[in-house]
Amino acid sequence: MMADSRENTAQQQQFNRQLCQFLNRSTTPFHAVAAMAQELRAAGYTPLAEDESWTLRAGGKHYVTRNDSAIVAFALGREAMPVAGVRMVGAHTDSPCLMVKPVPERLQQGYFQLGVEVYGGALLNPWFDRDLSLAGRVSYACEAGQLRTALVDFREPIAIIPSLAIHLDREANKSRSINPQTDILPVLCRLPDDGKADFRDLLRARLLQEHPHCAVQQVLDYELCFYDTQPAALIGLRREFIASARLDNLLSCFTGLQALLAGEARVSSLLVCNDHEEVGSQSAAGAQGPLLRSVLQRLAGTEQDYAALTERSMMISADNAHGIHPNYIDRHDENHGPLLNAGPVIKRNSNQRYASTSETAGLFRLLAAQDEVPLQFFTVRSDMGCGSTIGPITAGVTGVRTLDVGVPTFAMHSVRELAGSDDAWSLCRVLQRFYNYRGRLGASA
Repeated sequence: MMADSRENTAQQQQFNRQLCQFLNRSTTPFHAVAAMAQELRAAGYTPLAEDESWTLRAGGKHYVTRNDSAIVAFALGREAMPVAGVRMVGAHTDSPCLMVKPVPERLQQGYFQLGVEVYGGALLNPWFDRDLSLAGRVSYACEAGQLRTALVDFREPIAIIPSLAIHLDREANKSRSINPQTDILPVLCRLPDDGKADFRDLLRARLLQEHPHCAVQQVLDYELCFYDTQPAALIGLRREFIASARLDNLLSCFTGLQALLAGEARVSSLLVCNDHEEVGSQSAAGAQGPLLRSVLQRLAGTEQDYAALTERSMMISADNAHGIHPNYIDRHDENHGPLLNAGPVIKRNSNQRYASTSETAGLFRLLAAQDEVPLQFFTVRSDMGCGSTIGPITAGVTGVRTLDVGVPTFAMHSVRELAGSDDAWSLCRVLQRFYNYRGRLGASA
């Protein structure tokens, strides 16, 4: 028993190290998908193109991407999909951030700044006084006159949003508000009086530095966001917390990926990581778009087989949950305050902001008990509004029964969030059991 405990601890430590590495690499949804695709290829998964015909066989392992920011990976089991269904886990690749505007150059008092737009429901105060870098996707014309795209990541701190000194705003600790148009423009450098700022020239130079053979002639457009360069870390007196940017929801993307790769593929297994959840999911790469349904229809073959497949399948939507904050206990229902490092959270909402049902929650509880993983429950206070996930959207688009779960988190949507170092590993173990579950879904007494 002691040997098993030591092995489990070693596996968890390795899992957390790899999680931190993934968080550091995945500075944008584009980089997250690239990192996941690289790991899938190393595990024997082959890429598929949506505009080509697919030849699929039992035992095959494949993945497909859309917009470079969403990915679906699947392993085909030995049992026919319309009979056994598909075990699916879903997450999202995007996080609240500051996106660079199309014409961003601002030169004020000789300071070169970039105009930004707030993406998603970001907590803005924590963005001040952080060492910021810039990453994303750039579209450009090559020397042959063709449209090309490439990922860029400056990696080094190149900008900062300085706070206004308290001497100039004596009420800052009581009533300071943030105007997203004027107050959060990052400062990149100080230019001479006759200096000229051209952001696209800066991007062209960076493209040539990262991709020397790209033959870029002109930068046409871009999707770039600022991010905090402080790396992910295990912190606390006992190293019991993970602090990082983008825990919501790259932690779930990584956890779902590791569970998929460890699965036995007796039953077909699938991981979908959509983009644009933080802004409503209504896009070609979002959960409200056709990506997942399109893949499932191709896997099923016929409309009748698709109907059978969806009835016998299940989706677990993994997205972080609100841990009960010790300084703000009154923000939670007294019976539904998840603690960090006390296990994954089943999320319920009677108004379908979460898609969990008694059936899907019951299966998750059954699987967790088999691995002795403790579970917690979250229901929002009855006098507060409830957030949502890709869970209800996916259920509505595909017709697949769905469960919403997540790991407890502090400071959600901040530039740096906090989770427990035990919880992601615990969730991964339950997701592995889910991927390997062979029982019939939808069977009644």
